[in-house]
Amino acid sequence: MNINDFGLDVDILQKLLAIALSKGGDFADIYFQYEHSLSIKMEEDIIKNTSSNILLGVGIRVIDGIQTGYAYTSDLSYEKLVDTARNASIIAKNPQNNIAKSLQKKNKFKNVYDLIDPIIKHDIALQIDLVREAYNAAKQYDNRIKKITSSLASNYDFITIANSEGLLISDERPQMRLMVASTAEDGQNKATAIANNGGRVGMNFFQNVESAESIGKRASEEAIILLSAKNAPSGELPVVLGSDESGVMIHEAVGHPLEADGIWQKTSVMWNKFGEMVANPNVTIYDDATIPNFRGSLNIDDEGLETENVMLIENGKIVGFMNDYLSSKMLGHKRNGHGRRESFASIPIPRMNNTVLMKGDYSPEEIIESVPYGIYAESFQGGMVDGTGKFTFSLNLGYLIENGKLTAPIKNVTLIGMNLDILKNIEMVGNDMGFFLGTCGKQGQSVAVTSGTPTLKISKMTIGGINGNN
Repeated sequence: MNINDFGLDVDILQKLLAIALSKGGDFADIYFQYEHSLSIKMEEDIIKNTSSNILLGVGIRVIDGIQTGYAYTSDLSYEKLVDTARNASIIAKNPQNNIAKSLQKKNKFKNVYDLIDPIIKHDIALQIDLVREAYNAAKQYDNRIKKITSSLASNYDFITIANSEGLLISDERPQMRLMVASTAEDGQNKATAIANNGGRVGMNFFQNVESAESIGKRASEEAIILLSAKNAPSGELPVVLGSDESGVMIHEAVGHPLEADGIWQKTSVMWNKFGEMVANPNVTIYDDATIPNFRGSLNIDDEGLETENVMLIENGKIVGFMNDYLSSKMLGHKRNGHGRRESFASIPIPRMNNTVLMKGDYSPEEIIESVPYGIYAESFQGGMVDGTGKFTFSLNLGYLIENGKLTAPIKNVTLIGMNLDILKNIEMVGNDMGFFLGTCGKQGQSVAVTSGTPTLKISKMTIGGINGNN
């Protein structure tokens, strides 16, 4: 695929950049996007709906100091593109005769996607078969499973980015996610669990990594366990975060505060903590967009910069932030490829990709055995963190830890705390690793992300539970 296929060429892009800078400005860029997406949903034993969509458009940005002008269009006629460039340029009021450099096509130095066999390029009947396979596996797991929803979302993006510094670069990006929600009932209790998997992968994922059947079974297995779960205790207790889904806490409680727009605007609790010890020395956290095939991985960010592994907290000390063009400029930091946007209709902002807490030295068994009485977090429903660093996370499934062993499954668990306190209270870090696939929202934009943690022990957290046995 080539941008010329859509009636655009280097000369047109060069002219648009010149128009965008005609009223001044420090920097201008153009973001072209073509996306084909497909979604399939099955419930009540039938394929309920399918939808196929094409997204096509151009966004043009001008940066002048700390101000950003942005305009976008789905009309690729030259006249409309000129209007879009002029609208973006309005933000600049002080012409400085900035001239866009001649565009030079740049090739990517790496590929972190599986481009061999993208799922969306397969016949829809084959994709429906995957949805059915997951659905049937969930349904047949146990006769107490009463409701299932199975869905597959896949897309294929082609983007081209051109900027006033002379960059011209393109990327093709596959994405896929198969998700199953199972609801179990036994006459007295009702419980729902969700399982999913995917990434920037092809059809061979289901043969080489995890089958659709396995995803369906995992959802129903957790739903059945939850039928016998007891209400959680409340109070201040040690908490062990399991490796499978606990990355969501690192994403929310640590990742967002280290995005550089919140740093230079001083809205993050971490804005004045650079170079300081904010965590136990056993804590090292990084964001790596270069992990092959992961949901949050990118060859280049949405400003055209090659991605890299960015260290955020090293041995307890803040050593870096995730930045885009504007925030790196405001902080005087080197750009590190974390400018992301939902689509051509959105401006790029600093975002996470794959945020990971590095492995430690302890086995998961050693960590659990160190807890006389506490909580083990297995899966999450969701959570939130405010600007002060205070967070709440709701567990879907947890377990009591009694005398160093996992005992009764528990429900109605809320974990409450401050991110800076929790970072200092990470007492043990495991030698395993698990990853959570997510969709992250920020400033009205959603992007695909992954977060990872080993099993870890937090010496104390506030548990909001409901005492009792039912």
